[in-house]
Amino acid sequence: MADRPRTRQELYDRIRETSKDEFILDEMIRLGFWPERGELPQDPTDEIRRKGELQRELDKLREQNRHLYNEQALIKEMRKRRLDESKRKRHENKLRREKERLERAAAWREKKTTEIVYLGEGVSGGLGRIEGKPERLRAAGLPRLQTAPEIAAALGITISTLRFLTFSRKTGPISHYIRFRIPKKSGGERVISAPMPRLKAAQSWVLENILNKVTAHEAAHGFRSGRSIVSNAQAHVGRDVLINVDLKDFFPTVGYRRVKGLFAALGYSEEAATIFALLCTEPDVEEVTLDGRKYYVALSERHLPQGAPTSPAITNALCRRLDRRLSKMASSLGFAYTRYADDLTFSAAGRDVGQTGEVLGRLADIVAHEGFTIHPKKTRVLRRGSRQEVTGIVVNAKPNIDRETLRRFRATLFQIEKDGPAGKRWGACKDVFASIRGFANYVRMVNPEKGGELVKQVEALAAKQGWKPAPAPAAAKAAAATKSAPAAAKSAAAPAKDAPAAAPATGTPAASTDEPPKDGGGGPPKKKWWKVF
Repeated sequence: MADRPRTRQELYDRIRETSKDEFILDEMIRLGFWPERGELPQDPTDEIRRKGELQRELDKLREQNRHLYNEQALIKEMRKRRLDESKRKRHENKLRREKERLERAAAWREKKTTEIVYLGEGVSGGLGRIEGKPERLRAAGLPRLQTAPEIAAALGITISTLRFLTFSRKTGPISHYIRFRIPKKSGGERVISAPMPRLKAAQSWVLENILNKVTAHEAAHGFRSGRSIVSNAQAHVGRDVLINVDLKDFFPTVGYRRVKGLFAALGYSEEAATIFALLCTEPDVEEVTLDGRKYYVALSERHLPQGAPTSPAITNALCRRLDRRLSKMASSLGFAYTRYADDLTFSAAGRDVGQTGEVLGRLADIVAHEGFTIHPKKTRVLRRGSRQEVTGIVVNAKPNIDRETLRRFRATLFQIEKDGPAGKRWGACKDVFASIRGFANYVRMVNPEKGGELVKQVEALAAKQGWKPAPAPAAAKAAAATKSAPAAAKSAAAPAKDAPAAAPATGTPAASTDEPPKDGGGGPPKKKWWKVF
């Protein structure tokens, strides 16, 4: 039996824990007014007790129902807490990813100052491969450069500038070349790509430090120290038959992959070969304007540009096997063979003349196997009875200039002496005295006897007229350098071929920009434009 409640609160708690009837019953039993359970017939004690148990179970169920009713609110609250936690984590992840992005960007910027990892679509696969063949470079006396930073340091420019000069774009607002057209002697026009100053400086370094140290075949006479169109012609003087063959699209035929292969064969790593090949090649482009901005769209694969200082030396290096095979073939048939750029010349005397057809047949096979094409309209077989010319020099009896050109030149000198230089022209230059002076020296190079007399006559005429060569301003020097590129790009024989009937270049240079990267960058010291080629 429960103890008696000592306070009102305990009373209330006791009633709340059981029921009012059970409390009264307990109190009546405690006070002795009611016997214990089961002592009286039809005792209501059990009923009261059972009713109290049922009431407590009912209260318990109500409590559970109340909790079940609030479960939705609990779920909502739980979801709200989860959402808040998710937002917090997302914010933390966003801050972490932003921090990582900034760190990667900083690392990438740092890496770009020390490495080159991408130079355009289709040409970047070899970057990062810096294993070359230093023993080959050492044996050939070539600079041992295998990485982009080493090349940039050798050129005296930054990595960013090197990337700017070599990046291969299919479409872009920048072109590193000025393009214009000049007339061909045989008709049509030749597209000349003159490199902008900084690219030209880099190409000149490659020419002087690498390409000029690659020994060309003895049969090659173009763009070599101590060789000229005269030395090319002397091998064919007084022969019974002379075969002149031109290679079609000589420079465009030499693509980027062949140039890269050349540098790799010299011993350079794939990364270095890629960079050198990109410096020395470019695609044909078309200039278009969109929304007021000028763009240059690539129309072809990269190839040697006609006008770059490196192009002739690269062709000499790449044609070593061609020259070796043609020289061996010609020698076996009793012919002499020389090559000046894309002009191939064969000659023979006596009974060996009968092998002319064999030479032409085997020549076509060798040229095709070496990746070149013979120009079908520029193959000539000249017999002794006709005027035989090699790169513009008559070689029937001795190296000479053709009579018709000399006759017209002497007539021009006579007219200048008689009437003065006003209205007189020779060649494409507006300064007639500069033109006749240059041509007289050219004649002296071919035929010292006749040329010496013409030089004396021109100098006396210039002194009589008071002519003196005026120093050109910087802009004129740059223009002269640009205009000198086409002649050198074709061959040093261009003055001989074109001087008698030279015409001024047509068209204007395409607009071009050569904007430097933000960090600038210099280049090796520039040479005088007339010493570049």
